[in-house]
Amino acid sequence: MTKRLPLNVAVIGCGIFARSQHIPNVLACPLTRLAACCDLDEAALSSLAAAHPGLRTTTDFHELVRDPEIDLIIVATTERFRIPIYEAAAAAGKPVLAEKPIAASLAEARHTAALVASSGIPFCAGHNRRCSPAMIEARELFRSQMENPTSCPWRFRREGWEKVRSIAGGEQGNAMVSIRINDDWMSWKDVHLQGDNAEYGLLLSEMTHFADLACWFLASRPCRVGVLSSGVLNHATIIEFENGDLASINMASNGTFGYPKELLEAFGNGAAVVVDHMLEIRTSGIEGAPARRVYPFLADRHPEIGAEGGFPGWIAKKQVACEEASRAGDPMLAFTAEPDKGHARMLTEFVREIRGERATPVSPVSEALLATEICAAAIVSFRENRFVNLSEL
Repeated sequence: MTKRLPLNVAVIGCGIFARSQHIPNVLACPLTRLAACCDLDEAALSSLAAAHPGLRTTTDFHELVRDPEIDLIIVATTERFRIPIYEAAAAAGKPVLAEKPIAASLAEARHTAALVASSGIPFCAGHNRRCSPAMIEARELFRSQMENPTSCPWRFRREGWEKVRSIAGGEQGNAMVSIRINDDWMSWKDVHLQGDNAEYGLLLSEMTHFADLACWFLASRPCRVGVLSSGVLNHATIIEFENGDLASINMASNGTFGYPKELLEAFGNGAAVVVDHMLEIRTSGIEGAPARRVYPFLADRHPEIGAEGGFPGWIAKKQVACEEASRAGDPMLAFTAEPDKGHARMLTEFVREIRGERATPVSPVSEALLATEICAAAIVSFRENRFVNLSEL
């Protein structure tokens, strides 16, 4: 792989997400240079060319992948058109950072993993929560407690607790992770519900993020999945792990952007680690751990409001932003003070991986495949109204 810096990056698929995340992150990172953009939408390419004089644009992704001057491919197309890009990148020996889900089906995800293994190209799945500063610290706190548990002196021990321990057996060392996602279906495009998605909603495309997050926190292998659902919008998923750990993922798509999107609660060995919208960590039961830690806001238009930060600071800022949006008749003004979800750090860390400066992969295709297997099992569970063993897949 090339050792030159900055790496020349080509972004393939220049929709809203690429223009709001990947392209700005490439431009802001001192390790990368935005060399080219590819999309089938000529208007999008014209807009990018006007905003970035000298930017190379094309509708032919093969042209970019074959170019020896391109060092890194970012794939942000719809998942229904990624396999040909992966195949071309593997043939050219080009590293790939791919948005989630990595593919439109389990079969395609397995094909992707095989391509990466046979070609040896660096591959980073866009499960960016792995690079969020709040998530990284929360996981370190939780894994330390699970692997080297300590009890706080104030932990309540009812008389006879030893007998309960003998009844529960090894279960006392298990963990439980709960992930709640609050979304608003009115923000979706019709492409989100094309094909099979019209039947099961975002069980594949959105849930891969959170299945991967659960596996990353619990550090065990999943074995069984069950789903209850009201239809396309709302899903409650349970994942059982081989060591007895459990994870629940509750996706509510009839919510509001006026409230934080994500809440992760991890419990185990008499302790709790809670991550609120990647803006605040709260802990209890871990000796010496901070009870609360807050993280900086991104794109904060109201730094003078909610100076306390974290959850209460975000709520105060959001209320003002929503009032501004109502007065101006512009819903986009409601978005402010976003959490650091790890997108920019993921790009930087992947460049370090490509250059051999990082010992472990940022977000390996093997773990993205595992998250896809969980989602595939969830879809079967949704359709057949039963728990599904991953071994069935």
